[in-house]
Amino acid sequence: MHESWKKYLDTEFSKTYFQDLSKFLKQEYATKTIYPPKHQVFSAFATDLNNVKVVILGQDPYHGTNQAHGLAFSVSKSVKIPPSLINIFKEIHEDIGPPIPDNGNLQKWADQGVLLLNNVLTVEAHKAGSHRDKGWEEFTNAMIKILNDECDNLVFLLWGRDARTKKSLIDGSKHLILEAAHPSPLSAHNGFFGSKHFSKTNAYLIMNGKSPIEW
Repeated sequence: MHESWKKYLDTEFSKTYFQDLSKFLKQEYATKTIYPPKHQVFSAFATDLNNVKVVILGQDPYHGTNQAHGLAFSVSKSVKIPPSLINIFKEIHEDIGPPIPDNGNLQKWADQGVLLLNNVLTVEAHKAGSHRDKGWEEFTNAMIKILNDECDNLVFLLWGRDARTKKSLIDGSKHLILEAAHPSPLSAHNGFFGSKHFSKTNAYLIMNGKSPIEW
């Protein structure tokens, strides 16, 4: 975790709900296969809070073997690119032109100030949604409020129902909120494709004196 997050995270870690979540996770990691690995659960917060430009909100981590590594939508380089991420890459290609990458590691986005944050930060192997309603949602709500309050002119990309529940936590007069369907193959054709969120994001960043993201 980057030092810029420490005081905010320490505040949350001391709360009763998070202590209960920690007890649950300790038991889960001790008895089951949980993703991502413990040391990568908070990988999103390696991005300096002061350098965040864009926030992409995911659901819960990928639950397949060795997929999740702590960044929403991202997978390790050695892992096959998941369908949702393939669709993200397709939309980037159609929107602004870069070729579709040969791997799904999005660390280069994080390095440029894109916070890749899931709504829930852990999951049991092969059981999607298994760690919902355990406390993670309260934690990520708190993180969205911090981003809203402490930063200016962020772009929030809210894809799908889960992400859009966070909209009420964001001041739309202070930040740009872009909403669309989830990039999953089940919903991408319902408004994700053709949304042009990547060119709109960069245009907003440039308008506010920030460097655009190299998607």
